[in-house]
Amino acid sequence: MKRLKKVWLAIDTFVESFALISLLAIIILVTIQVFTRKLLNYVFPWGEETILILLAYFSFLGIAIGFREKLHLGIDSFTEKLPKPVNQVLDKIIYLSIFAFGGYLVYYGWSFTKLMNESRLSATDLPSSIVYVIMPITGVLTCVYSALQLFGADTSRHHGMGGEHE
Repeated sequence: MKRLKKVWLAIDTFVESFALISLLAIIILVTIQVFTRKLLNYVFPWGEETILILLAYFSFLGIAIGFREKLHLGIDSFTEKLPKPVNQVLDKIIYLSIFAFGGYLVYYGWSFTKLMNESRLSATDLPSSIVYVIMPITGVLTCVYSALQLFGADTSRHHGMGGEHE
């Protein structure tokens, strides 16, 4: 069990690091694109597609990280007036709903990824599926986080960001 936890923590750390590196790369590439366009009247042909891919990856990984940290929207002003057993049932329903959303991303994201594998991006000549493969990956992460939360595990790594830990 300890080994599994270490492996999952390594995967989780990689995902979060990749999301942050993607954001940094987006900032750098957009800055370079603006600089070269305005001052040198030149645009890297691969720049826009690369930024699009990184933005998709950052956004979808952000969804999974948000679920991990329990940053999804909630109506606490209503639920705090309910008895604790009712809130516990509502939490289970929320975790199951998040799991279902993750399953949706896995199923339809994979179908769409396979469909888009036939076409290519014009500037980079990468398969179009490279943009969409992040959907099923996010779905798997979301399912894992929601299943862990359903069984009482604390998936938050950054206490104080939101959710129940403030």
